[in-house]
Amino acid sequence: MKKPITPPTLTERFTTWIGSRSSLIAHTIFFIACFLLVALSLVTLTTMLLVLTTAVSLEAIYLAIFIQMTVNKNTASLREVEEDIDEIQEDVEELGEDLDEIQEDIGEIQEDVEEMSEDIDEIQEDVEEMSEDIEEMSEEEKEEVEKEVKRKKKIASEAELLDKLSQDVSQLLKDLEALKKGK
Repeated sequence: MKKPITPPTLTERFTTWIGSRSSLIAHTIFFIACFLLVALSLVTLTTMLLVLTTAVSLEAIYLAIFIQMTVNKNTASLREVEEDIDEIQEDVEELGEDLDEIQEDIGEIQEDVEEMSEDIDEIQEDVEEMSEDIEEMSEEEKEEVEKEVKRKKKIASEAELLDKLSQDVSQLLKDLEALKKGK
Protein backbone atom coordinates (compact mmCIF):
# COMPACT_ATOMS: atom_id res chain seq x y z
CA MET A 1 0.00 0.00 0.00
CA LYS A 2 2.57 2.56 1.06
CA LYS A 3 5.16 3.59 -1.47
CA PRO A 4 8.64 4.53 -0.37
CA ILE A 5 9.28 8.25 -0.07
CA THR A 6 11.41 9.44 -2.97
CA PRO A 7 13.70 12.45 -2.64
CA PRO A 8 12.39 15.60 -4.30
CA THR A 9 13.45 16.23 -7.88
CA LEU A 10 15.30 19.34 -9.02
CA THR A 11 12.05 20.91 -10.27
CA GLU A 12 10.31 20.16 -6.95
CA ARG A 13 13.16 21.74 -5.00
CA PHE A 14 13.13 24.77 -7.33
CA THR A 15 9.36 25.17 -6.96
CA THR A 16 9.69 24.90 -3.18
CA TRP A 17 12.47 27.50 -3.19
CA ILE A 18 10.42 29.92 -5.32
CA GLY A 19 7.73 29.89 -2.63
CA SER A 20 10.20 30.65 0.19
CA ARG A 21 11.40 33.80 1.96
CA SER A 22 14.88 33.44 0.52
CA SER A 23 13.37 33.63 -2.97
CA LEU A 24 11.49 36.79 -2.01
CA ILE A 25 14.71 38.35 -0.70
CA ALA A 26 16.71 37.28 -3.80
CA HIS A 27 14.09 38.73 -6.17
CA THR A 28 13.91 41.97 -4.20
CA ILE A 29 17.70 42.34 -4.30
CA PHE A 30 17.72 41.59 -8.04
CA PHE A 31 15.06 44.25 -8.78
CA ILE A 32 16.85 46.83 -6.63
CA ALA A 33 20.14 46.01 -8.41
CA CYS A 34 18.48 46.51 -11.80
CA PHE A 35 17.31 49.99 -10.87
CA LEU A 36 20.69 50.80 -9.24
CA LEU A 37 22.39 50.00 -12.57
CA VAL A 38 20.21 52.66 -14.18
CA ALA A 39 20.80 55.12 -11.31
CA LEU A 40 24.56 54.65 -11.60
CA SER A 41 24.27 55.19 -15.41
CA LEU A 42 25.80 51.79 -16.13
CA VAL A 43 22.79 50.79 -18.26
CA THR A 44 20.06 52.80 -19.94
CA LEU A 45 16.55 52.60 -18.54
CA THR A 46 15.20 51.14 -21.80
CA THR A 47 17.83 48.38 -21.91
CA MET A 48 17.30 47.51 -18.24
CA LEU A 49 13.51 47.39 -18.66
CA LEU A 50 13.84 45.24 -21.80
CA VAL A 51 16.14 42.72 -20.05
CA LEU A 52 14.09 42.82 -16.84
CA THR A 53 10.78 42.32 -18.67
CA THR A 54 12.20 39.43 -20.71
CA ALA A 55 13.64 37.74 -17.60
CA VAL A 56 10.42 38.16 -15.64
CA SER A 57 8.36 36.78 -18.57
CA LEU A 58 10.58 33.70 -18.89
CA GLU A 59 10.48 33.17 -15.14
CA ALA A 60 6.68 33.38 -15.17
CA ILE A 61 6.46 30.80 -17.95
CA TYR A 62 8.72 28.35 -16.10
CA LEU A 63 6.93 28.96 -12.83
CA ALA A 64 3.60 28.14 -14.49
CA ILE A 65 5.10 24.91 -15.85
CA PHE A 66 6.57 23.96 -12.47
CA ILE A 67 3.32 24.73 -10.69
CA GLN A 68 1.38 22.58 -13.18
CA MET A 69 3.84 19.72 -12.68
CA THR A 70 3.31 19.97 -8.92
CA VAL A 71 -0.48 20.02 -9.37
CA ASN A 72 -0.29 16.93 -11.61
CA LYS A 73 1.85 15.08 -9.07
CA ASN A 74 -0.51 16.00 -6.22
CA THR A 75 -3.50 14.90 -8.28
CA ALA A 76 -1.89 11.50 -8.92
CA SER A 77 -1.09 11.20 -5.21
CA LEU A 78 -4.70 12.01 -4.30
CA ARG A 79 -5.92 9.31 -6.70
CA GLU A 80 -3.72 6.76 -4.93
CA VAL A 81 -5.08 7.89 -1.56
CA GLU A 82 -8.61 7.58 -2.93
CA GLU A 83 -7.90 4.00 -4.03
CA ASP A 84 -6.45 3.20 -0.59
CA ILE A 85 -9.57 4.62 1.07
CA ASP A 86 -11.78 2.51 -1.21
CA GLU A 87 -9.81 -0.62 -0.28
CA ILE A 88 -10.11 0.20 3.43
CA GLN A 89 -13.87 0.72 3.07
CA GLU A 90 -14.18 -2.66 1.35
CA ASP A 91 -12.20 -4.28 4.17
CA VAL A 92 -14.45 -2.65 6.77
CA GLU A 93 -17.56 -3.87 4.93
CA GLU A 94 -16.15 -7.40 4.82
CA LEU A 95 -15.41 -7.23 8.54
CA GLY A 96 -18.98 -6.10 9.13
CA GLU A 97 -20.28 -9.07 7.15
CA ASP A 98 -18.00 -11.41 9.09
CA LEU A 99 -19.22 -9.90 12.33
CA ASP A 100 -22.83 -10.46 11.29
CA GLU A 101 -22.06 -14.10 10.52
CA ILE A 102 -20.38 -14.50 13.90
CA GLN A 103 -23.45 -13.02 15.59
CA GLU A 104 -25.67 -15.52 13.80
CA ASP A 105 -23.38 -18.38 14.82
CA ILE A 106 -23.41 -17.24 18.44
CA GLY A 107 -27.19 -17.05 18.37
CA GLU A 108 -27.32 -20.64 17.16
CA ILE A 109 -24.81 -21.74 19.80
CA GLN A 110 -26.89 -20.04 22.51
CA GLU A 111 -29.99 -21.86 21.33
CA ASP A 112 -28.08 -25.15 21.44
CA VAL A 113 -26.83 -24.34 24.94
CA GLU A 114 -30.37 -23.58 26.11
CA GLU A 115 -31.56 -26.90 24.72
CA MET A 116 -28.67 -28.65 26.44
CA SER A 117 -29.53 -26.90 29.69
CA GLU A 118 -33.05 -28.28 29.44
CA ASP A 119 -31.58 -31.72 28.75
CA ILE A 120 -29.31 -31.33 31.76
CA ASP A 121 -32.28 -30.51 33.96
CA GLU A 122 -34.02 -33.64 32.73
CA ILE A 123 -30.85 -35.68 33.30
CA GLN A 124 -30.56 -34.38 36.84
CA GLU A 125 -34.16 -35.34 37.51
CA ASP A 126 -33.43 -38.79 36.09
CA VAL A 127 -30.35 -39.03 38.32
CA GLU A 128 -32.42 -38.18 41.37
CA GLU A 129 -35.01 -40.77 40.44
CA MET A 130 -32.31 -43.33 39.81
CA SER A 131 -30.69 -42.55 43.13
CA GLU A 132 -33.98 -43.34 44.84
CA ASP A 133 -34.36 -46.53 42.80
CA ILE A 134 -30.78 -47.62 43.51
CA GLU A 135 -31.57 -48.56 47.04
CA GLU A 136 -34.02 -51.16 45.77
CA MET A 137 -31.68 -52.66 43.11
CA SER A 138 -29.19 -55.49 43.04
CA GLU A 139 -25.42 -54.86 43.00
CA GLU A 140 -25.20 -55.38 39.22
CA GLU A 141 -28.01 -52.96 38.55
CA LYS A 142 -26.44 -50.47 40.95
CA GLU A 143 -23.15 -50.59 39.04
CA GLU A 144 -24.89 -49.99 35.71
CA VAL A 145 -26.90 -47.12 37.16
CA GLU A 146 -23.77 -45.60 38.69
CA LYS A 147 -22.04 -45.77 35.30
CA GLU A 148 -25.03 -44.06 33.71
CA VAL A 149 -25.05 -41.41 36.45
CA LYS A 150 -21.33 -40.75 35.89
CA ARG A 151 -21.90 -40.48 32.14
CA LYS A 152 -24.77 -38.05 32.59
CA LYS A 153 -22.78 -35.99 35.09
CA LYS A 154 -19.98 -35.79 32.55
CA ILE A 155 -22.47 -34.60 29.90
CA ALA A 156 -23.81 -32.02 32.35
CA SER A 157 -20.26 -30.82 33.07
CA GLU A 158 -19.51 -30.51 29.35
CA ALA A 159 -22.74 -28.61 28.80
CA GLU A 160 -21.77 -26.17 31.55
CA LEU A 161 -18.40 -25.66 29.85
CA LEU A 162 -20.16 -25.06 26.56
CA ASP A 163 -22.44 -22.55 28.25
CA LYS A 164 -19.40 -20.72 29.64
CA LEU A 165 -17.77 -20.77 26.20
CA SER A 166 -20.94 -19.33 24.69
CA GLN A 167 -20.91 -16.50 27.22
CA ASP A 168 -17.24 -15.79 26.43
CA VAL A 169 -17.98 -15.71 22.69
CA SER A 170 -20.92 -13.37 23.36
CA GLN A 171 -18.66 -11.03 25.27
CA LEU A 172 -16.09 -11.18 22.47
CA LEU A 173 -18.80 -10.32 19.97
CA LYS A 174 -19.85 -7.33 22.05
CA ASP A 175 -16.23 -6.18 22.20
CA LEU A 176 -15.88 -6.54 18.41
CA GLU A 177 -19.09 -4.58 17.90
CA ALA A 178 -17.76 -1.83 20.16
CA LEU A 179 -14.52 -1.72 18.18
CA LYS A 180 -16.48 -1.59 14.93
CA LYS A 181 -18.53 1.37 16.20
CA GLY A 182 -15.39 3.09 17.49
CA LYS A 183 -13.89 3.29 14.00
